[in-house]
Amino acid sequence: MNLTHIANVIRGLSADGVQKANSGHPGLPLGCADIGTVLYFDTLKHNPADPTWVNRDRFVLSAGHGSMLLYSLLHLTGYNLPFDELKKFRQTGSLTPGHPELGHTAGVETTTGPLGQGIGNAVGMAIAERMLASRFNQPDFPLIDYYTYVLAGDGDMMEGVSSEASSFAGHLKLGKLITFYDSNGITIEGTTELAFTESVKDRYLAYGWHVQEIDGHDIPQIQEAIRNAKQETTRPSLIVAKTQIGKGAPSKVNTAAAHGAPLGQSEIDAMKEALGLPKVDFYVSEEATQARTGVIAKGKQEQDAWDAMFATWSSRYPELAQLWEIGFSSELPADIAHSLPEFKVGDKFATRQVSGKVLNALAKALPHLVGGSADLAPSNNTHLEGYSNIQSSDFSGRNFNFGVREHGMAAILNGLSLSGGFRVFGATFLVFSDYLRPSVRLSALMNLPVIYVLTHDSIYVGEDGPTHQPIEHTEALRLIPNVNVYRPADAQETADAWLLALKRTDGPSALILTRQNLPVMEKPAEADSSKGGYVIYPEKGDLSLTLVAAGSEVSLALDTAKILEQEGLGVRVVSVLCREEFLNQDSSYRNAVIPPATPILAMEVGVGSGWYGISPGANVRVFSLDQFGRSGPGEEIAEYFGFVADKVAIEAKKLLG
Repeated sequence: MNLTHIANVIRGLSADGVQKANSGHPGLPLGCADIGTVLYFDTLKHNPADPTWVNRDRFVLSAGHGSMLLYSLLHLTGYNLPFDELKKFRQTGSLTPGHPELGHTAGVETTTGPLGQGIGNAVGMAIAERMLASRFNQPDFPLIDYYTYVLAGDGDMMEGVSSEASSFAGHLKLGKLITFYDSNGITIEGTTELAFTESVKDRYLAYGWHVQEIDGHDIPQIQEAIRNAKQETTRPSLIVAKTQIGKGAPSKVNTAAAHGAPLGQSEIDAMKEALGLPKVDFYVSEEATQARTGVIAKGKQEQDAWDAMFATWSSRYPELAQLWEIGFSSELPADIAHSLPEFKVGDKFATRQVSGKVLNALAKALPHLVGGSADLAPSNNTHLEGYSNIQSSDFSGRNFNFGVREHGMAAILNGLSLSGGFRVFGATFLVFSDYLRPSVRLSALMNLPVIYVLTHDSIYVGEDGPTHQPIEHTEALRLIPNVNVYRPADAQETADAWLLALKRTDGPSALILTRQNLPVMEKPAEADSSKGGYVIYPEKGDLSLTLVAAGSEVSLALDTAKILEQEGLGVRVVSVLCREEFLNQDSSYRNAVIPPATPILAMEVGVGSGWYGISPGANVRVFSLDQFGRSGPGEEIAEYFGFVADKVAIEAKKLLG
């Protein structure tokens, strides 16, 4: 097989795809065609007929703007990506979008585009490999034994998330993580000398990685570097590949002009002539077509052998097979709610404290539930008691110590979730959700059921002051499509929130939890938190006003209602555990819970803009906090900003004229 020829075919396909779309990034596909060819035609253990095979090697194109490289490789190696789709690059409805998207194109392992995210996802995939192997592999049954490969560029290396994730990978000594660094010295603005002059090699050596430097266009060097990386079992590997961006383009090679714009037809024609390719659009040679047949046959043979091993393993280790089925299934035990602790009305707990009790109860029922915190487990209450911590010497545990790496943590959680076999959670303070927001957005975009535990949810944090008092963060999370934000009002709602988050299989959930104690409230027998919002306190007599609240403000609303009742008003209190879920209910349910014909006061200790939509067309007033907090005891700060029952009652009466 002439790998150099196949690499040149890929250069032609990639340049043609960008040119036809009149949009895209030809520089990386031309510069990394040799690396991609070696991986897909010579190295990867993969079966194009089954892109979801559990024990496949993973390839993550962290530099997602170079997507035409990946699409060319997927087509040429037999994945379900028809030839005509290459001609529809970046067009509406095509299987070849501008950046790779999970679930859209067969063979794409993760949605990449925001630079650095792919590296973080790949670290999660490599961790999952070690964790699954420690749980299921037995003598003579290497059931889980895959490598994770990454292709990253200068932009990936500049983004902070890659530093966080790479540092963690070095700490865990992930020997089956192999990253190619496309070191071409060019960014959009010009050469990297403008802004990026550090030694990436030395940085990764400091992280504890194995580092090699090669000519990224020398195929034997690429192959040897991969062999060396595989022999290094106790360190992740970085292969610094010196490449030429736009290699083959006669006048644009090694220039910023090759990065993010079509080369132009005359440049492509000259390139093809120099590479020995016919001047035919989207040319695929007979040799490349024959190579596809070999890749498909090899992949089928590898998976068939694995399937046979899995069948024998399953019969020999039925208890492990049952655990495997539990981990890779989205089903929860039918009686899981019975395993949760019970709480008495009137008792007071911080919802972060309750969350810890619920989480530990769930861990006993769900052996595949794993997670950790960004160095805040004692405050987030997220340590799974009785289970060890994941470390380089032992991947059998269930607790992660992510260190102070919120963004890296979230990207790694996405990779763990993508790998299958686990339900994952990660925790930090709500105010630091800004650090992990880009990864949360990708959780939502990829429909990954990651659970984010975010504590210390408001000005009640108190003395730490406005830097640590989240104001806009809950609303900011609600703005991300496909994120369910649960802000429980008491211990029982906290347990409900965990169950609802675990039942979600098509997107992430954020649990917003308090530092301060909240009373366990009595609820009507018909209360149903699974619909997002419900009547927690019915009016006595004719309805005058509905108070709508979430989290700690629900008990405040109850106190307010009792003040207003003394003045002869009929006041209903509605608890909204999850606004997204409530607004997804049909209008008959929503109107029955929050009647639109009477005034509505919604309250939250934070930015309140989203609450105006709680009952479209109704007379809605929002009592919120649209400014930063201040330092002092939490109760005093709440009183300063008017979040006490007598002051809320005054605001409520303004609605009644």
